[in-house]
Amino acid sequence: MELVGRAVDAAGVAIIVVGTLLATVLAAIRLSRRQAGVYRGYRRRVGRSILLGLEFLVAGDIIRTVAVAPTYKSVGVLAVIVGIRTFLSFSLELEITGRWPWQKPVAEAED
Repeated sequence: MELVGRAVDAAGVAIIVVGTLLATVLAAIRLSRRQAGVYRGYRRRVGRSILLGLEFLVAGDIIRTVAVAPTYKSVGVLAVIVGIRTFLSFSLELEITGRWPWQKPVAEAED
């Protein structure tokens, strides 16, 4: 289970790195074509990569903590890590979409 947890962590880091690289390449292409909204699209893509990567990192922490050595200390550390990452996820979601995750999109709210 330790190996599985590390593999999930590695996947999370890879998602963040690859997503950021792809967002950078796309932004460079759009800049070279002088398209509008490059910065906003870049921020959105990087933010989505970070959000997805954070989900994998939390999953890896849960796998390693619960399946490998579930002590009170390790569960407490996991709770703090998950709390911080959840706060970061909510903050990034607010930055990307302009609304909290539990709020309806503007189009749905008006209907």
